[in-house]
Amino acid sequence: MFKIIAGILIFVVAAPAQHVVPFASRDNLIELTVENASAFRQEHITVEAVGVPSCVSFTSARYAVKGLGELEKRTAIFRFSVDKSAPVGREHVLALKVSTPAGQSWTKEIRFSVAAPEKFELFQNYPNPFNPTTVVSYQLSVVSHVNLRVFDLLGREVATLIDEKQTAGYHQETWDASRFSSGMYMYELVASSDQGKTVLRKTMLLVK
Repeated sequence: MFKIIAGILIFVVAAPAQHVVPFASRDNLIELTVENASAFRQEHITVEAVGVPSCVSFTSARYAVKGLGELEKRTAIFRFSVDKSAPVGREHVLALKVSTPAGQSWTKEIRFSVAAPEKFELFQNYPNPFNPTTVVSYQLSVVSHVNLRVFDLLGREVATLIDEKQTAGYHQETWDASRFSSGMYMYELVASSDQGKTVLRKTMLLVK
């Protein structure tokens, strides 16, 4: 879980803050403190997440405040998850919009980036067993040159799915095995970076 704390005053908006959110994380929190800085009671205030990036999903994107007296404060809490496909290290922006029934509104921008995965990982292909295509996915903790190959049980290479430099984060490749016979195959991920070389292997089953 990761928590973003941001304050806003009715009639005063604080400067944007930047945060780093964990990779593929769930139940992250945004806590927005709304304070009525006016001399009048504010009724039926709403706080809503707008401009939400496609890689972010909220449990609920709207929070209602029935009323705030003079100098009274209320904290709006939002829970959100970040999809594993979110680009790593790139700045994302969403906004929390505070509105009143009179048509007044104020916006608090939340700027964040997604941290790289903590480790290299090769996932089980899906579907498995498969016919004739399957998806192989993996994650990289740093920028790496990636070589992803498929071998038969005799150790002979039958396909190269990727052989290039890739950014940190989540990636996936599709293997079309329509011209290959049924049987067990092995796929191997070799990721080379300044930190060294990582080799990971798994097996998959083609059934026709």
